Amino acid sequence: MGRLIEEKALDQTFYGHHHDHQPQGLDRYNSLEEKISEFLNNDYADSDATYDYGSDDNESIDSLKHDLYWESQEALLQEILERYALVGAKLRKEINGIIEEPRKTMICSCKNQKQMQKQSLRTEAGCINCLRKRVIHLLCCRGLNATLCVSKWKHTKNHLAGTHEYIKVIASTHGRKKQIPFVIELEFRDQFDIAKACDEYMKLVDKLPECYVGKSDYLNPIVGVMCDTAKRSMEEQKLHMGPWRKRSFVQMKWSNSSER
Repeated sequence: MGRLIEEKALDQTFYGHHHDHQPQGLDRYNSLEEKISEFLNNDYADSDATYDYGSDDNESIDSLKHDLYWESQEALLQEILERYALVGAKLRKEINGIIEEPRKTMICSCKNQKQMQKQSLRTEAGCINCLRKRVIHLLCCRGLNATLCVSKWKHTKNHLAGTHEYIKVIASTHGRKKQIPFVIELEFRDQFDIAKACDEYMKLVDKLPECYVGKSDYLNPIVGVMCDTAKRSMEEQKLHMGPWRKRSFVQMKWSNSSER
């Protein structure tokens, strides 16, 4: 079932656009919800004409829909992460090794004590801002072109205003002369943490790399899966989903950036 779902998930774009000729690659992901919507949204009208389901049968159908949805999302996320891991693996290993150095040895020099007291902005090495600056310094010392990027977006009817900082590295991968930008998000997994999330969603979060190091091409597909499943998790838990967890908002974190 998982392999069949993965193969079908690659037939069309992840974002729901359709084209006559579909090139291979991440930008051609099929929306898994569309592929299985006939099943998930079908109440078995044909069968109902000849058989009246009881409450136990309805519960079984709901359970089957639930399991199919989460299994399909897990399969899709796994496929995306496998492709992400294949591109720039050697460079990613080098960068991750550099990132680990300040995590183990750096003492935070940040003077903003209030900011340091916020757990969401702290790491084992201190505040995330100081860690980010230290990582950029070490990357540059190793000969990599690393810069701090700041994304800013204005308030609209669809999302709140906000800013987000991350690292960008310009490097050459093996076998390619053209330099490509790599995004480094030191707290990537934390971006998708949700209190009181269902077990199925937390399983997806655990699959994410703690630190994202890779091409920006893979960010949107990952964000798409995680934000859609976050919404599903909140609905199942009967909780309100804040606008800052919507796909359009999260995607803004790594776009429209300026360098410092």
